[in-house]
Amino acid sequence: MSESVLAQLAALKSAPVDDLKRKWRDLFDREPPPYNRRFLESRLAYRIQELVYGGLSEETLERLDAIADELEGKAVKRRREASVGRPIAGTRLIREWQGKEHCVTVRRDDFEYQGRPYKSLSAVARHITGTNWNGLVFFGLKNQRRRS
Repeated sequence: MSESVLAQLAALKSAPVDDLKRKWRDLFDREPPPYNRRFLESRLAYRIQELVYGGLSEETLERLDAIADELEGKAVKRRREASVGRPIAGTRLIREWQGKEHCVTVRRDDFEYQGRPYKSLSAVARHITGTNWNGLVFFGLKNQRRRS
């Protein structure tokens, strides 16, 4: 690569999409994916640096493979357990709805409302209101207008 790495990276921002696709073909030896410009820029930037400075070490690749093998099959369960915004076990959520106060206790694996277990806050909110709600929004744990 004759140009400096920084110059190549800077050139990606102003290059037409056709030039980005041509560069993709040169660097990856295959057709570019049908993704947006931002994706092409970021992957090309990584590839340029990878070719100049080297990629991940063999040790790192082996460690990533081991982690992937360990997590295989557990992804769905872990996603549920580590849901963003979930209050810690023991927290009591109180919400007034149509003049009545409703209290939910957060447990390790579920939620308790009126002595019954519920898998999600959304299920509790649906029971209380009779309509579909995002449980985090219903109980005031997430701003419904905020885009995450």
